[in-house]
Amino acid sequence: SQVVLALPYDTPVPGYMNNTVNTMRLWSARAPNDFNLRDFNVGDYIQAVLDRNLAENISRVLYPNDNFFEGKELRLKQEYFVVAATLQDIIRRFKASKFGSTDSVRTVFDSFPDQVAIQLNDTHPAMAIPELMRIFVDIEKLPWDKAWDITKRTFAYTNHTVLPEALERWPVDLVEKLLPRHLQIIYEINQRHLDHIASLFPNDVDRLRRMSLIEEGGTKRINMAHLCIVGSHAVNGVAKIHSEIVKTQVFEDFAALEPEKFQNKTNGITPRRWLLLCNPGLAELIAEKIGEDYVRDLSQLTKLHKFVDDDLFIREVAKVKQENKVKFALYLEKEYKVKINPSSMFDVHVKRIHEYKRQLMNCLHIITMYNRIRRDPAKLFVPRTVIIGGKAAPGYHMAKMIIKLINAVAQVVNNDPMVGSKLKVIFLENYRVSLAEKVIPATDLSEQISTAGTEASGTGNMKFMLNGALTIGTMDGANVEMAEEAGEENLFIFGMRVEDVTELDRKGYNAQLYYDRLPELKQAVDQIKSGFFSPKDPNLFNDVVNMLFHHDRFKVFADYEAYVKCQEKVSELYLNSKAWTKMVIRNIAAAGKFSSDRTIKEYARDIWHVEPSDLKIPAPNEPRDAGQDKTPNGTAA
Repeated sequence: SQVVLALPYDTPVPGYMNNTVNTMRLWSARAPNDFNLRDFNVGDYIQAVLDRNLAENISRVLYPNDNFFEGKELRLKQEYFVVAATLQDIIRRFKASKFGSTDSVRTVFDSFPDQVAIQLNDTHPAMAIPELMRIFVDIEKLPWDKAWDITKRTFAYTNHTVLPEALERWPVDLVEKLLPRHLQIIYEINQRHLDHIASLFPNDVDRLRRMSLIEEGGTKRINMAHLCIVGSHAVNGVAKIHSEIVKTQVFEDFAALEPEKFQNKTNGITPRRWLLLCNPGLAELIAEKIGEDYVRDLSQLTKLHKFVDDDLFIREVAKVKQENKVKFALYLEKEYKVKINPSSMFDVHVKRIHEYKRQLMNCLHIITMYNRIRRDPAKLFVPRTVIIGGKAAPGYHMAKMIIKLINAVAQVVNNDPMVGSKLKVIFLENYRVSLAEKVIPATDLSEQISTAGTEASGTGNMKFMLNGALTIGTMDGANVEMAEEAGEENLFIFGMRVEDVTELDRKGYNAQLYYDRLPELKQAVDQIKSGFFSPKDPNLFNDVVNMLFHHDRFKVFADYEAYVKCQEKVSELYLNSKAWTKMVIRNIAAAGKFSSDRTIKEYARDIWHVEPSDLKIPAPNEPRDAGQDKTPNGTAA
């Protein structure tokens, strides 16, 4: 075994105008000073010093994958490292508190779940379950059943994706090598779990296989999601539709057994960063109409509904958007040397590059628009600036080819004199939060076009809605609830629903059928295939085209026609600035649900069982007892 020190780094996280500062504790790996002392003592001083890196490498780099599991040993070390350090810290703190009462020598842990809630944010910290059991059973000498009861009441699990390639399935051999005691504990948890299932469903061996924490066949693996479900008292998805899929498809057997364990907690965004900070013009305009309280209670945005027909307000909302667009257009012209028409529609698709998010479908639409302009240059065309941005994981070849294709198409479109200022395409490189803060307030149209049933929630969709963009999207993730809040007629919803995708899978998806039936799709695909966008290397995009025809799990061609038709409706509405802006106002007025304040309140109430405190904390310049016994409205408690 190897000793590693975890050095805590605390980042203060201030609350908004409430004189409260919490800390976020992160861990850095350090080698202890006597690291590899034996090597040193037998004369290999140089190697002993170099080997300190082995321990310190643990916290050196974050794995850059999105929705993809790469079963690397260093990654498992990282996961265990942060889990072990955090749990030691939690136990230390519990013992030091008045709740960790000691009866003679031993700490009594009965009140532990009342004082400690641990939320497993996806399966990445799942090793916390066997680690807490190890602490309770091996170190604190609790009986197994007592330890397991406390553990289950402490943990809750949030699922973040239904894509099978993203689910963590660690090889048993690797866990055995690195964490042999944890493997024993996982086996014991599994044995008791399966004994329980067998008692409820005698002779149902297939159910036992499906529900086991250990997957047999080929290399034995630990299904970390199953471990999280069995070891938690609550399981949730992050949007209504996602939580339904979690219950009825992905973890169907577990939900049938304990339906009360499964919940929904729709994601949210903070209005402080994603409105006040990034869009002060809009935030101020809203405050003038409904006051400033909405910043802490975003549901108050519904008060904007009464201004939907207010001509002055409509003009002011449009003006703020125009100012944001001019500002961003200047940024783009500086960074990308492309002349941007600020009165064009800013059509924005920014998120991680992934096949399921269907940047390729957007790309096909761009090519279709390009071909329409060339076919009939005199015809009225609503000018667009299409902005696509996002990072690809370093090892994700197809995602990198998608970026390459977007840039190749941009090269052709942006330099065609027949197109002029009607259509511009920008690939936004190094997309990150600081860049999102610039582009989102300037967006007219937000692209949320994942295949139905693949995007757990999304949060970019909410940021755009709050900042006065209209959404074109599928009925997926939180788009469904956005349409529910604003009215489906105030979003541009298109394409297959989850049921349609399921039905198409049952029948078998045949991309060729769509290619043969839709001339504009055929033309666009043929141009990619023939090297129209890559004349120096005509075969550059063969892999992309081959994927679209033969193994496109996300059915781009199946939604292409509905997408293009929906985009025509978008252009039509954009011509009517007043009608467009009224729809924008209806969207902003309906965005209140999507505050992270609401999300966290629901976790607190339904999962952690903590109540909000009425305690007012006085400002540092006020006398210490000033706010002690006051409720928020200022009356004595």
